[in-house]
Order: sequence, then C-alpha cells, then structure tokens
Amino acid sequence: MKLGVLLPTFRDNANDAFATANDAERAGLDGVFAFDHLWPMESPQRPALAPFPVLAAISSRCPSLFLGPLVARVGLVGTTKLVEQFETLNALAPGRVIAALGTGDKLSKAEQVAYGLGYPPASDRRQLLRDAIEALSPSLEVWCGAGSSQTDQLARELGVVINLWGKETSVVREVARTGPVSWAGPLNENTAETLDALENAGATWAVASVPLRIDLLEEWRRSH
Repeated sequence: MKLGVLLPTFRDNANDAFATANDAERAGLDGVFAFDHLWPMESPQRPALAPFPVLAAISSRCPSLFLGPLVARVGLVGTTKLVEQFETLNALAPGRVIAALGTGDKLSKAEQVAYGLGYPPASDRRQLLRDAIEALSPSLEVWCGAGSSQTDQLARELGVVINLWGKETSVVREVARTGPVSWAGPLNENTAETLDALENAGATWAVASVPLRIDLLEEWRRSH
C-alpha cells in the first residue's frame, strides 16, 4: 500500500505546502495531494490555494512523489479545461499524476453558488464525471471520489479506483471486493494499526489528512 499526505493549502501562500512535500519525500512516502476547494469547508472567510499550481511547483521540487488533487471537482471549470490541467501536470511530472475526480456534494455546493458557477443536478454532474474519466483514463491513473451508488457504479463500469474518505476498514474491504479502492482521511493515534488494517482490507493507497504525523507514516513505511 502506498502512502500519501494532503498538503496544507488553506493558507495565504504555499510555503507550508512546499515544506510538507519536502518532509514527505524525505520520509520515503509516495505522494502528496491537494484539496480542490474555493474556501475551506464552511469557512468562506479563509483562503484556499488552487491545487494545480501548487502541485506543479512541487513536481520539480520533489521528483519522487506522485501528485494529484483530492479530488478535482467537475463543474468548477469546463471538462476541457480540467483535462488540460491534468495533461499539463503530467507533462511536468510524467507518470506521477493521479487524476482524482469527484462530483461534489451538498457540503461544497455553497462555494460554487457563491462564485456563480451553479450547481447542476447529480445526474448532470455524473455525466461531467464520465466525460472527464473517459478523457483521462487512457493515459492516467484515475480515482473517483465515492458518492451515491450511481457514482460508485459508474466508477466500476469505467474501471477506475474508488476513493473512500474516512471510511471504516470494513467498508474498504467491501468496496475492494468489486475493484480497486484507495482511502483518505485523518488517522487516529493508532496509526500503525489503522494502516495495517487498511492494507489488509485491500486499499492501494492511504492518504493522511491533518493532523499530520509524517514521522508515524515514516515508521510504518520503514517497517513494510
């Protein structure tokens, strides 16, 4: 199982994200990821850095790391633009880009409405997701953020990884029976036990969010 971390991008600048990426690479971790939000969840007064420029800058600083948003929401930009962003990042870091995509949900609706982007019905967002997956999957590893049963079914139909956020290992094991699955979310104090359980359940990746303990991730990596 590969290990990644979510970068601290709810900041005024990217210095903390760069430092975290450097720490992750030195620790022997596999990848770094960035949120795709217009503001931190339910905190419109706070800043949020766009993921692709941050990841592009890290691509040259940390040449061993995989890179990707977690997840890039369809509908924030047109599908053509979204695909171009991934293709540009892949040109900078060939073979190291993970195209993690999602439809968004009611928790992120306010961001899109506030910026005048609209919030199409779920069926329309799933069609946008299908279009993006079909454009990207021939050349990149694609993850699909788990959602409704229809979204998960689409991911399995198109043969891409389902990414679960903060789910119990029993859920990971169940989803892994139908195809590849990755996991992301906060890790508790029993980091090693949780990572062991996720690996045994069939997760291909575990991506840790704040509060980050890169030292504990490094310990697990060195023992596996």
